[in-house]
Amino acid sequence: MLYIRMLFSMVVSLYTSRIILATLGETDFGIYNVVGGIVVMLGFLNSSLSGASSRYITYELAGNNLQRIRHVFSVIMEIHICLAFVILLLGETVGIWFLEYKLNIPPERMEAARWVFQFSLINTILGILSVPYNSMIVANEKMNVYAYISILDVVLKLVVVYVLTVFSWDKLILYGLLVLGVQVLTMSVYYFYSKRNFEGARFHIAWDKALFKEIFIFAGWTLNGNLAVVGYTQGLNVLLNMFYGPLVNAARGVAVQVQNVVLNFCSNFQMALNPQLTKSYAERDFSYMHRLLIVSSKFSFFLLLFLALPIILEAEVILGVWLKEVPEYTVIFLRLILITSMFSALANPVIISVHATGKLKRFQLVEGTMLLLIVPIAYFILKFFDVHPATVFVVHLIIELCTQCARVRIVLPMINMNMKDYILLAVYPIIRVVLSSVILPIVVYCLLPHNTVVSFFVVCVISCISVLGCVFYLGCSLEERLFVREKLTVFFRSLKK
Repeated sequence: MLYIRMLFSMVVSLYTSRIILATLGETDFGIYNVVGGIVVMLGFLNSSLSGASSRYITYELAGNNLQRIRHVFSVIMEIHICLAFVILLLGETVGIWFLEYKLNIPPERMEAARWVFQFSLINTILGILSVPYNSMIVANEKMNVYAYISILDVVLKLVVVYVLTVFSWDKLILYGLLVLGVQVLTMSVYYFYSKRNFEGARFHIAWDKALFKEIFIFAGWTLNGNLAVVGYTQGLNVLLNMFYGPLVNAARGVAVQVQNVVLNFCSNFQMALNPQLTKSYAERDFSYMHRLLIVSSKFSFFLLLFLALPIILEAEVILGVWLKEVPEYTVIFLRLILITSMFSALANPVIISVHATGKLKRFQLVEGTMLLLIVPIAYFILKFFDVHPATVFVVHLIIELCTQCARVRIVLPMINMNMKDYILLAVYPIIRVVLSSVILPIVVYCLLPHNTVVSFFVVCVISCISVLGCVFYLGCSLEERLFVREKLTVFFRSLKK
């Protein structure tokens, strides 16, 4: 169900992104991305609390105590209400000051930027309040429902594009208002579905100082890492605006749109496994947990490699066909962001595993501190050296690789997993597949003339075949190859019938 949702979302998202960029123009598209990014930066604590919500609800579901689930849900809801109030206060003070005095926005578009900021602020607050209900759906592994709601969200955004092209009102303000309307509708669906179908999703005043403190401490230890995530996403976006202006933000915005489509393939796969990682730890089934960690790490990377390799090689052609006008720097931004995404996909299974243990102090101090270095290092380079804007993404890639090594060294002993097993079963197959699968596509790409339809299709087909073949013969274990053969045999037999 998640993949059906993803395929539909991918087609609609690529279409809507193209129309939105063409309708708003590069400048307004860049303004929307960077202004919305300020609000996301203010709400950096939400990511920490979202992870804590999923962990605690999933953990309690494993105990199957309805009263306890209701109690935990209510405390989590109270925490998110408090957070929403804090974000509102910060947005109307610090956020407005930053918008007015620090961002590089053309004076004639400042009024529209102010409206977008207010819409984005309300949007973020509603998103915060919907987190406990969203977590309840995922923790109960109702992936079909999650998929249906996500499809509804995509359909509504398609309606947004239609309305945007019909009305002549200020396009940037109208777009911000319509996106807010979509958030209101989707949040309402999450709320009513959870309330109707989950006995545990019953909010009541349940002040529990000890649990409130426990959840907040858990979220607090993830704060460092999530602040770093905000830094290397929205923080880098703001830096690009300060040094290069909104046109560069438009290029990054387009690259991130493609990145999000590609990451959906991986996130769907990981989303289905994440609750099982937590539950297997709660049940002390470490053998099963280790297998899940290996499978999630390895095949998340392979999925992204399969999708990203042809896009990286033929980025110029894909962007040219997709968009009417391709913002400058988009091609190099996209290539670097996709390469980084492949390696960052390895982080999720490790992070979910350490969240399951609840022992976050050392992990978050090391991971968060390393990732927090991305923004100051990028700022220093931009400030004192005349460099290409893509340099900030190179900094991100290098630090991401170093951080993943640190994550693994810290987490594996916590879940009683041998480092040698992780390297042999996950890292070694990934290295073999990457080194083997990229050779033929790169050679073909270099030999064929660029920017032609024939070369585009040849490179894409060669890339897909090369990755699939190398994954099957070099990336899969014997057990996994037998499993694939068995499923293919059943599939082809069903076709003959």
